[in-house]
Amino acid sequence: MKALILAAGLGKRMQPLTLETPKPLLKVGDITLIDHALQSIQKAKIKEVVINVHHLKEKIMHHCGDGSKYNVTIHYSIENELLETGGGILKALPLLGQSPFLVLSADVWTSYPLLQLTQKKTDGAHLVFVDNPSYHLQGDYGLDVHHIVRADIEKKLTYANIGVLNPKLFSSEIPGVFRLTQVLNPAIQKGLVTGEHYFGEWHNVGTEKELAALAATHTSLKN
Repeated sequence: MKALILAAGLGKRMQPLTLETPKPLLKVGDITLIDHALQSIQKAKIKEVVINVHHLKEKIMHHCGDGSKYNVTIHYSIENELLETGGGILKALPLLGQSPFLVLSADVWTSYPLLQLTQKKTDGAHLVFVDNPSYHLQGDYGLDVHHIVRADIEKKLTYANIGVLNPKLFSSEIPGVFRLTQVLNPAIQKGLVTGEHYFGEWHNVGTEKELAALAATHTSLKN
C-alpha cells in the first residue's frame, strides 16, 4: 500500500508563522509535523509515499528530499493552484496507482497505529473518526453498529483526516477544485464507506495556540 500526505495548504490560521514556513515544517519540540507523519508511515512498513505540495513547496521538497532518510521513496504531486482535498487527491492518483491507498494530513499529530490500516480492503473508503473537538462540535458523520458510515445518524463523530481510499471513488470526477465530501457522500449513500472510532492521542494542529499547547505537553512528558 502507498500513502498520500496532504501538505498543500496555506496554513492561514497559523499566520504569521506560515508566511515563511509551510505548516508541515512547523515543529512540535524538535520534530516537524511532516517528519512525525513520515515516521508513522515508516513504522507502518509503507515504502512509497506521495506528498501533495503548493504553498512554499520548495521548502517541503528540500526538507523531505527523496525520502531516503525516512527509509521510504517520496514522490511529489505539485499543485500550481490549490485544489482542495478532493481535487488534490485526484491530481495525485497517477502516482498512487490502482489499489487502495492510505491518506493523512500533514498537520495531524496522532499515535494512531497506521499499520492496521494497511490491511484494509475497501471498494469505497475506510475512515478513522475521533470525538468531536471543541471547534467542531457538530461532527461529520455517524457510525452504525456494523461500522458503516452514515450521514443520517444523530450522534456524529469527526473525521480524523486519516483513512484508506479506493481510487475508484474518483472515477467519474474531472480535474479541478473540489472537496473530498464530493466523492465521499455518494459512496456513503451506497454503503461503501466503513469507519472506526479512535480514542487515543489525536490533534489537528490548526492554530499557533494548538501548536504551542501540543509542544508543551510533549516537553513535559520528556521531563
